Amino acid sequence: MRDDVDAMVGRRLRTRRRLLDLSQQDLATICGVTFQQIQKYEAAKCRMPVATLWRLAFALEVDVSYFFAGLLDDKAAPAPLRAKPLMAAAVTVGALG
Repeated sequence: MRDDVDAMVGRRLRTRRRLLDLSQQDLATICGVTFQQIQKYEAAKCRMPVATLWRLAFALEVDVSYFFAGLLDDKAAPAPLRAKPLMAAAVTVGALG
């Protein structure tokens, strides 16, 4: 089963690669993976390691956050991905003792 986040990252990867007029082989060579691996990332057939995501962002001249932009704004996002307010912990100096 394909995760929605992986699918979104894959779509953004493909969009940016095409915008820069890079082939899957070109991008794969820059990032040190096979073009088949780029195909799998774009199709969300497998998840990419964080280091690979960083290399892809560098190669595509974007910040890593580019791949996740708008994720929390999506009303269809699953509940765990929606932004939730953080509860402030009441910690006193005396309680740390």
